[in-house]
Amino acid sequence: MRNSSRDELAVAETTPLRRSEQSEVTVTATNLASNNNNNNNHVNSSDNATAATLTPNYNSNGNNNGEQQQQQQQQQQQKHKKEMDTNKRIMWRVGLDVLILLCVGFPILLFYLFGDSYKRGFFCDDESLMHPFKESTVRSWMLYIIGLFIPALVILGVELNQSRLSKANGNAPRTYMFMGYEIPDWLIECYKKMGVFAFGAAASHLTTDIAKYSIGRLRPHFMAVCQPQMPGNTDCSNPINAHKYITDFECLGVGSTPRMLKEMRLSFPSGHSSFAFYTMVYLALYLQARMKWRGSQLLRHFLQFLFIMIAWYTAMSRVSDYKHHWSDVLAGSAIGVACALIVANYVSDLFPSQQRTKPYLPRSSQDLSQMHSSAVITH
Repeated sequence: MRNSSRDELAVAETTPLRRSEQSEVTVTATNLASNNNNNNNHVNSSDNATAATLTPNYNSNGNNNGEQQQQQQQQQQQKHKKEMDTNKRIMWRVGLDVLILLCVGFPILLFYLFGDSYKRGFFCDDESLMHPFKESTVRSWMLYIIGLFIPALVILGVELNQSRLSKANGNAPRTYMFMGYEIPDWLIECYKKMGVFAFGAAASHLTTDIAKYSIGRLRPHFMAVCQPQMPGNTDCSNPINAHKYITDFECLGVGSTPRMLKEMRLSFPSGHSSFAFYTMVYLALYLQARMKWRGSQLLRHFLQFLFIMIAWYTAMSRVSDYKHHWSDVLAGSAIGVACALIVANYVSDLFPSQQRTKPYLPRSSQDLSQMHSSAVITH
């Protein structure tokens, strides 16, 4: 008995303890639960990492879209501001042009309504003042139709033709925008050319009026319109007034209107001649610079000759109608031609001035030596 108990103790000391089946089941369940937890943690961590990587992309795309919208809004604001600035600049320039035209043209109206000419005397035996009164061959309304509407129609037709030829040659016309509307290039050119033309016409007219009211020369029909009466109820038929320069007189003006009595002192220079020659000479210069139609070699020169003849006939009619002396017509024509030449060459862009390649004075010693060498060669 004792030997058998000893053998059991020896076996218990050398052999590991056996677990019961219930403990083994419990251990197995615990291991499975821990494995499942580890798997779940791994899946959650991978999902979180994926979400972490996707979230910045969504945020960056949203930021990019917001920045693009802001940039587009800024560009639209800048474009709108630029258009407003352009519109203001165009309105300012047009308003300034109109103001300048009014500054030149308004004194003409003042002269016509309230002007009082210089009171010049006369000699009773001055035969140049004894012509009869006659209606004008070229009336004032005819003069303004000829001098304003004909140039306007010609300029409009030429600029339209120039624009058509430019497009036919493949040259892209310059576009102009105002208040959101596209303005054709020919309309801009018409505005420029007609504006300069109108400025010159007003300047020529004002120059003539200043001379008229400053000099106060009597017209050839002065005696017929005024019918002067001197102190003592005498007239030019009285021998006492012969060979005397008479300044103290009154006009009876039988059959004469107040306008005729005012105009009888405005002979020098001729306003009809001045206006007609300015408009027609300027129109001839305009055709020389802008008319490029090659259908006929002589058409442009025929039109130029025709316009000059219109001015010439208008000027000659003022002498034959006894409205002006020949010197009045000559002076008025000279004023009109001079204004046309000055405006066409120095105010308008019909004949752009070429830049000088060489200065008038030497700028360096090399230029001076070249001038001396050229002088020696010429001598």
